[in-house]
Amino acid sequence: MDYQNRAGNKGAGIANASDAAIDRRERLRRLAMETIDISKDPYILRNHLGGLECRLCLTMHANEGSYLAHTQGKKHQTNLQRRAALGARTNDAQNRAASALLAPAPEMPKKTFVKIGRPGYRITKIREPILPVDMDGSDVDGAVPNTAASTAAGTSDDKSDSHKNIDAVAQQHARATSGRVGLVFEVSLPEIKEDVIPLHRFMSSFEQRKEAPNRAWQYLLVAAEPYETIAFKLQSREIDRSHTLTLPGVPVPEQRDEPCTWSHWDPFQKTYTIQVLFRPL
Repeated sequence: MDYQNRAGNKGAGIANASDAAIDRRERLRRLAMETIDISKDPYILRNHLGGLECRLCLTMHANEGSYLAHTQGKKHQTNLQRRAALGARTNDAQNRAASALLAPAPEMPKKTFVKIGRPGYRITKIREPILPVDMDGSDVDGAVPNTAASTAAGTSDDKSDSHKNIDAVAQQHARATSGRVGLVFEVSLPEIKEDVIPLHRFMSSFEQRKEAPNRAWQYLLVAAEPYETIAFKLQSREIDRSHTLTLPGVPVPEQRDEPCTWSHWDPFQKTYTIQVLFRPL
């Protein structure tokens, strides 16, 4: 006798949500095992416990059927779409960067103008005043310190000694940086174009192509349209670009905070002046 459809049978009745989910996962597992080769899945990882892990979703599974059912689920498919979108953006960025590197740089139009010749110039040798050397222990201004008064002052003796040491070091540094030699270039540019400011720069002997390279020389270039660019041949000595300049003074020269090497363009006289000082040897 068939008891399947009789009332009270445990196998009869409508399946609930849990049973439907279990049945759905089983059907997806069987379908995946028939259509998917698990050995070619790049995201499967077998751990040391014998289980399986999904490296994309960071989930763990007890067997291959559970993993295959997971690959057909919503979470795994969403992560696959995100990974594909990220890979597409990365490839586009790499392709744009590669095309930018391979593409030829745009050629800048070469500026051409009619040159009218070389400008006139004048070169003057200059030398800084040399600060005097104190042979009797006096200061630069000639004042001799009163050592007896400083000794009688007690604790003020140490302060005066420290001040004298500082002054001595400052004087030595001032004397070492004074007496430098240099050149003053005055370039006359009466026919210079309007709104054009002359430019200059120093160039080593290995940059030019007019003469054989020689370490003993360097060049000072001056450019101003429509004149030709002129170059002055200088000794290959270090240019002093500090801001301490010794100027003539009464009774002794004095040092001021002024640049040693500078340039100035006079738009009224149309004269470009460059002063160059070399570091002492």
